Amino acid sequence: MAALVLASASPRRLELLTRVGVEVEVIPSAIDETPQLAERPSACALRLASEKAAATAGRAPDRWVLAADTVVEVDGIMLGKPDDSASAAAMLAQLSGRTHRVVTGYAIRGPDGTSTARAVTTEVDFRELAADEIDGYVASGEWRGKAGGYAAQGIAAAFVSAVRGSFTNVIGLPLAEVLIDLERTGDIRADLARGVPA
Repeated sequence: MAALVLASASPRRLELLTRVGVEVEVIPSAIDETPQLAERPSACALRLASEKAAATAGRAPDRWVLAADTVVEVDGIMLGKPDDSASAAAMLAQLSGRTHRVVTGYAIRGPDGTSTARAVTTEVDFRELAADEIDGYVASGEWRGKAGGYAAQGIAAAFVSAVRGSFTNVIGLPLAEVLIDLERTGDIRADLARGVPA
């Protein structure tokens, strides 16, 4: 049995953790992810991460639980996951040629109910995108399930001209910060050798 429960169905978060040798069991949470009125991006991401951790902790009471939530913000407007191809295209057009912020809140909850929560922000610059590039990307389907409608580790890497801060945060989990907090538990450590493919 893995020492850490990941309260997320995100394959990207799971891959980041297993890549550095953290043993993980996935038990996704199911909560309402609607932002509250006038809620700031970092507050929203932290609240949702904490609610996900609490919801999953009830299903794994003797385990450490890690939950996270990522939002994209531009001009004070939060962009979640697009509902359809039209909203994905609209998000990409909004990000084109602009700087936006990716905020991931994460919460680590222990078997005794203690918790640690943090929000990490990364600034991302997009180059100008032509209409046919947006159409082609949307047609790829890579935007599905991605905050802001893109995956920086995928095809959309071609859109990113600069990143200031944690790159893994843009993928969905600020790995360096999370590992520091996990190791402070005394029970969970990364095993880099185990994470390296044979």
